[in-house]
Amino acid sequence: MSIQTMRTWKIGDVEITRLVEVNNWEDDITMLLPDATPQTVLAYPWLQPHYATPQGKMIISFQCFVMRTREHQIMLDTCIGSDRKREFDIFTNMKSDFLSDLEHAGFRPEKIDLVLCTHLHFDHVGWNTRLVNGKWVPTFPNARYLFGRKEYEHWKMLKDTHGYHDLNHMYDAVQPVLDAGLVDLIEPSHSICPEVTLRPTPGHTPGHVSIVIESRGKRAILTGDMMHNPIQLERPDDTGRFDMDQVKARETRVRFIDDLANTDVFVIGSHFSDPTGGWIIRDEHGCRLAQQPAAKKK
Repeated sequence: MSIQTMRTWKIGDVEITRLVEVNNWEDDITMLLPDATPQTVLAYPWLQPHYATPQGKMIISFQCFVMRTREHQIMLDTCIGSDRKREFDIFTNMKSDFLSDLEHAGFRPEKIDLVLCTHLHFDHVGWNTRLVNGKWVPTFPNARYLFGRKEYEHWKMLKDTHGYHDLNHMYDAVQPVLDAGLVDLIEPSHSICPEVTLRPTPGHTPGHVSIVIESRGKRAILTGDMMHNPIQLERPDDTGRFDMDQVKARETRVRFIDDLANTDVFVIGSHFSDPTGGWIIRDEHGCRLAQQPAAKKK
């Protein structure tokens, strides 16, 4: 991670800053959409250069966000974390500048008062804790950690899963904050404060939520993993490899796009590489992420 990859948006009175842990990771599109090919990616030239390579590989980032409202300092997901053992080599024993970058952005860990996880996959909960003298301790000791009740109960019931859904993170990034008494289990339509509410977006995981921000007439939404790359705006019906309920995830993406296309809602993709945010435009040419909202009809 580097301060050079930070990006901050103002949504009315709310400030959101992106903290990147793995930047512009290139991979075959089949990692995300198993039935797609490089030619599938190349069919949408607007994806280049930010979201796809000229060879038809996808580009995504692993990142989280920190938010300042009039009342709160909030972590929105907590990325991968350092010193972890994960089933993917790229995420194992990582060393990053997360804590120093957080302070550079104007946030000290002890001043964070809420940590909100869109869901409980390993790359969204890692910095819930940090390793101190061989023990996993809460990174944000004065915060309430908000986990979806349905989401937590689902993960608690899983046994011996592997790959993207392995359970290692439940022991080193989730259980320690539970043991510390810092967790509140919330419902999918929970309201954080007047400017920040949740939108249920199930499918990727059972209790997955997206985060809605409204302030001074401005609106934005942080997707979480409801989608990973903007190609899914063009192909919301394609099967996503990492979605636990693939049918529900497709339905959620279609509804999300129907609701937000050609509106003034600024969309921040949790895995979208820079510029990360934009407006969904749908017209006769297809559906894309643009840096300007659709023109208002007269």
